[in-house]
Amino acid sequence: MESDAQLTAPLIECVPNFSEGRDESCIDALESAISSVKCSVVLHRTSDGDHNRSVITFAGSSQSVIESAVRAAAVAAERINLNWQTGVHPRLGALDVLPFVPLEGASLAQCVDIAHKAGQRIWHELRIPIYFYEAAALRPDRVKLEDVRRGEFELLRNYEPQNDTRLPDIGGPALHPTAGAVIIGARKLLIAFNINLKSTNLTLAKDIARRIRASSGGFAAVKALGLPLASRGLVQVSMNLTDFEQTPPRVVFAKVSALATEAGVEIEESELIGLIPRKALEDTSPEALKLKEFDPQRVLENRLNSLGIVR
Repeated sequence: MESDAQLTAPLIECVPNFSEGRDESCIDALESAISSVKCSVVLHRTSDGDHNRSVITFAGSSQSVIESAVRAAAVAAERINLNWQTGVHPRLGALDVLPFVPLEGASLAQCVDIAHKAGQRIWHELRIPIYFYEAAALRPDRVKLEDVRRGEFELLRNYEPQNDTRLPDIGGPALHPTAGAVIIGARKLLIAFNINLKSTNLTLAKDIARRIRASSGGFAAVKALGLPLASRGLVQVSMNLTDFEQTPPRVVFAKVSALATEAGVEIEESELIGLIPRKALEDTSPEALKLKEFDPQRVLENRLNSLGIVR
């Protein structure tokens, strides 16, 4: 479902990650909540059953993206119970991560303000605690998403309230009993890029992830995990490229390919979660990256252009 409203600058992108990738009726309800707001337009939706996660990319005005985020958080809290939810992807909340990204005519500072306002509303209206990360972080030890989410829902729901090192930034001190907490941020464009290996060797996927991620001395601005894809009989190197101008997809693809080849393993395919900026495909192609089912509308600028916004 898409709003019939035309997007105008300043334009904010929002990329909520939900802890549900299997129940289509739930995912439809989340998308409907987002697009029910005038001036919020859904750009793309991706779901994965093994991850048990969905990413719905949308854009709009500063006020509309906040309203859409709050409505989606309400549906997620109603429909997703983390006490029963399982998947290979780490998660802390039903609406797990809620980043705001500046697009046409917007700034990162504006997105920080939007993130903080969205957090206040979600806590006061839904009683779901909030953590802030990246540019919206209120504490230096919470800039990195992985630091906020460490231990996930199962650990933090039982955390001693008197220990303030893990308490939410807004609300709490306890997590919501079924919806956990929402991690809200402001950041630059990010590329979620996964490479699937023709193997069930999870140790190999984890080793490759370790060797390419920045925190282990690999490539700058690369976060990576090795994950099993049981339903497909594959393993995955799951990546976030947080600054594609420092490390573009072609660089990590070449390295993962080389490391897999050393182990006698081939690449099955790669996956793009959400949209990709046109510049990230310079000096390469979707075919060279083995991107499955690639559509030109997966390029951010093409999608915005189709809606009357040119970047």
